[in-house]
Amino acid sequence: MDSCSSDQPCLTQEDAIEAKAFIDLHKAARGRLADEERFACVSMNGGCTISLPSAPAIGLNRILDLTKHEDFDGAYNWMRERTGNRFLQVNTDTASDKLTRWIETKGLVAYGPGWAKLRRSTDAVSLPSSGAVNTRKVQPDEAEVFGAMMCAGFGFPESLTALWAAIVGRDGWSCFYALDGDTPVGTGAMFASGSFAWLGGGTTVPSFRNRGAQKALIQARLEEGADRGVSTFVVETEVPSAEKANISNANLAKMGFVHIYNRSNFIL
Repeated sequence: MDSCSSDQPCLTQEDAIEAKAFIDLHKAARGRLADEERFACVSMNGGCTISLPSAPAIGLNRILDLTKHEDFDGAYNWMRERTGNRFLQVNTDTASDKLTRWIETKGLVAYGPGWAKLRRSTDAVSLPSSGAVNTRKVQPDEAEVFGAMMCAGFGFPESLTALWAAIVGRDGWSCFYALDGDTPVGTGAMFASGSFAWLGGGTTVPSFRNRGAQKALIQARLEEGADRGVSTFVVETEVPSAEKANISNANLAKMGFVHIYNRSNFIL
């Protein structure tokens, strides 16, 4: 068993489930996306490096959840060979002096406000009432529609529809729609492994925003996870600030999620 120390911490389960989700997303989609998309992912002692150059999102172009110092050089060198957006995510509050010096030596500069990691226990508080917005699971024959909605919500090119379509009906994943009548107006996904689950993929069509769709989707996933034996849920949002409202963070707080730490995004 690996030893843990302040200089080389062990990977927490809250971080491990996030890395597992993205590693599995790559496994699901790599054979469905065109070769020219150059979607690639490397698992590294529980963390990973992932790259999808045509996706604008940090989440699909980053080094995340590494704990072993020897992995940082390998991940950095691998990512530098990629194109598109490239980032390293680090909790600088707990980073060792050795890692801090490594970041400085590489000349990496923090980008944007960073990410907040939030957690919720299944039994933390009772769930609020479902409200006026209904939800349902995405059916396998709706995978392409779900993928297209996710791409539109995140500003991805339509060529990446298969990325999100690949997780519909896949073991470990649960995908949901928020509905306006019978019409899907929002999306949400959950990846569960053991007693932990990661939430992501939350989007709402512009004309239906601020009407409770995301809170309904959070609740649907919490209920689904509880039914599957999940005891802890985790999710990430942009770090909120006084200058910029963060509706996602606020919705999660209302649904019982609590902040556990922030990550800085260093641009490569």
